[in-house]
This record gives sequence, C-alpha cells and structure tokens, in this order.
Amino acid sequence: MADEKKLCLCGSGLTKIYGLGRQKCIAVDHVDFEISECEFVSIVGESGSGKTTLAKMLLGLTKPTEGEIYFQGKKRDISTLRKKKEYWKSIQAIFQDPYSSYNTFNKIDTVLLDCISMRGGRKLPHAKKIDLMEEACSFVNLKFEELTNKYPFELSGGQMQRLMIARIFILKPQILMADEPTSMIDACSRATILDMLMKLRKDIGMTIIFITHDIGLAYYISDCVYIMEHGKIIESGSAEEVILHPKEEYTRRLINDVPKIHEEWDLSSVSYA
Repeated sequence: MADEKKLCLCGSGLTKIYGLGRQKCIAVDHVDFEISECEFVSIVGESGSGKTTLAKMLLGLTKPTEGEIYFQGKKRDISTLRKKKEYWKSIQAIFQDPYSSYNTFNKIDTVLLDCISMRGGRKLPHAKKIDLMEEACSFVNLKFEELTNKYPFELSGGQMQRLMIARIFILKPQILMADEPTSMIDACSRATILDMLMKLRKDIGMTIIFITHDIGLAYYISDCVYIMEHGKIIESGSAEEVILHPKEEYTRRLINDVPKIHEEWDLSSVSYA
C-alpha cells in the first residue's frame, strides 16, 4: 500500500532514551516505518512496549533522542513554536482518557470555537460558527443545543470521546493519532467511536494511526499493522499478513491472548493471588 499511495509520515532510526547510565531506559529503539495517505495503521503492543512514546514523538510532544521524522516527504521541522503550531494543523490526537483531555474551566462552546479559530475561522459571523458546531456535533450523533453552555465533565465518557471526534471534524487534520481511544468506554460506545473514525477516513481522506494493545481489534480495522515489543518494531505488514500468518512468537502470543467466544477459555495461567 505504501507503494500505491503518497507517503505522509515516515520514521528513520527513531529512538527515545530516558535517563543515563544504569538508570537508562530505551523506550523506543531505532524504529523505521512508512505511513501512506488515507491509510488506517495500527501500532500494537502490550503496556511498556513503547507505542505511546512513539505516538508522542510523532505528535511533537516528545523530542527523539536519535533518528528523523519525515512529514510529506520532507524532514519535519518543529524547531519554533510557530512551526510546531503549523504542524499541529496537520496532525491531531484523541487520547485514552477523555476526562483529562479537556480544560475543566472551558465550556463545550469554547472547546469547539477554539477549533474553528485554529482553522482560520475566528472572524466568521457568529451564526456561521454555530452552523459549524452543529454540523460537527451532528457528525458524532450529538445535539449542539443540548451541549451549549455545559462543561465537558457534565457528559459521559462516551459523549466526551465523541466530542473529541467533533473537534477533529472541525480541524480536519491530515493525520489523526488515536491512542487507545476506546479502552475506557463501554462496548457499545467503543463500536460507535470506531465507526466514526472509519467515517472520518472515508469522508475526509484522513490518515489514522491507531495505538492499541488489542490485536483482534487491529485486525478488523487496519490496512497495516506494526507490532512493538520492548521499543522495537518486530513485525509489520498488512493486517491479514501479520495476524493470519504471524512470523514472531510475540505476535502469536498476542493473538492467542484474544478470548474466543466459541472456544473454552484457558485460565490455567491466571493467578488469583
């Protein structure tokens, strides 16, 4: 797929090291990857595998120790605040915990209006801004008239995650980084959120990078899958290639850990201490 479409985000030798000497921790270890436009890519690994640190480097929130990130075929330059803000117009994120993703003191109107301003709509007539906010809320099956003048903490977790996607609908970035966005919400809301992410890709042509520990979920939604263990990418390829024909023992273990409803669960390795 990378050969058929234009590359939008690439990494070469990407490394992040925390600490020094005996306290040194290599969170991401010389990672290479290529992500194409309009691709749905999953980065899969257990807690501590380095996938969230990699996401933070791609977002420009953490500085790499070594290696380079290439955006739209050019070496990424976020050396100044102005350049970083310009980069953030093209790449945005939805995080795992919706409760910590908002400023407690900002009402929902402010959250959405800030997105409109970021896209250059600060001077739009007020009525046009209302139309844009209503359209964004409608996209995620929320009613703006029921949200206006409320604070995000007055919503459920699922509603807050949908509001995060409404922000993305207004911002329309080229790349969306979704870091475990469904892990803290119920199964029904989880399916809704995933459906909305797929719709964003279809309607806007957005590239989506999905960070998850759930390899079963990655199989159903992804074009391409990267498997991370101890900071390294140990296996990559199409979802079918990686998950139906895994080469690495770690990948096979992740697959075997997915509960199968039609099979008896093996609980022999579970500790009840």
